[in-house]
Amino acid sequence: MTFAPLVQMNDGRSIPVIGFGVWQVPDDVVVDATLKALEVGYRHIDTARIYDNERGVGEALSRCGLDRDDIFVTTKVWNNDQGYDQTLRAFDRSVGLLGIEEVDLYLIHWPTPKNDLYLDSWRALIRLREEGRARSIGVSNFHEAHLRRIVDETGVIPAINQIELHPWLPQTHLRDVDARLGTKTEAWSPLGSGQLIDDPVIAAVAAKHGKSTAQVMVRWSLQLGCIVLPKSVTPSRIEQNIDVFDFQLDDADMAAIATLESGRRTGPNPDDFHEA
Repeated sequence: MTFAPLVQMNDGRSIPVIGFGVWQVPDDVVVDATLKALEVGYRHIDTARIYDNERGVGEALSRCGLDRDDIFVTTKVWNNDQGYDQTLRAFDRSVGLLGIEEVDLYLIHWPTPKNDLYLDSWRALIRLREEGRARSIGVSNFHEAHLRRIVDETGVIPAINQIELHPWLPQTHLRDVDARLGTKTEAWSPLGSGQLIDDPVIAAVAAKHGKSTAQVMVRWSLQLGCIVLPKSVTPSRIEQNIDVFDFQLDDADMAAIATLESGRRTGPNPDDFHEA
């Protein structure tokens, strides 16, 4: 069994550096997948209202036999639930489905700047943290302008900024912005939504270390200083994706992977995404 190390966030709380992502995992599949992840050592589960699997994640939490405080649980408010009161109601629905009283991390899922409600949602998250219902708060898919606005208006810096990040899109500028703020960068789609699994450059690095390409990409993200959220429903891959602490990429490996940067996204650009 492999346990991911913890890293401290700017609010003094700690988060495991590898989490189990459950995007696109149906509610009837997520229970067994999450139980497997917890069985092999994951202690960080990342879900969201829009994933429509909070109930299944909650069932896994209730069945796993672990103490609630031993598992770091993240969920997120969706775009059409943004706004102050709407966010508070969305949070109540999420914890009800999860079957828990508090979440470890609550995020604004997308800034949706066209709707101009993310600042009001951020104020709601601040209230939830003050009430102890969201132990830490952060954002997802926020660019520099979105981050600067909420910090300038409230004085509260997000603990986490969860963004698309993989060898095609290493997000150097945004990682630097996060670092200057003291916000931890968290990588979603760290395997390029599976599209980088067969990349020959990564395959060569993987062969050198006797590891899978997925393990190399998870390790690469960790060595950039990120928290990483690999996703799989295959038991062997779930176990493999956290088993990345017995090797290190050297400077030549990191340089080779850096050549893959293209700016290509597997998801939408946050400046333009407004889906309800």
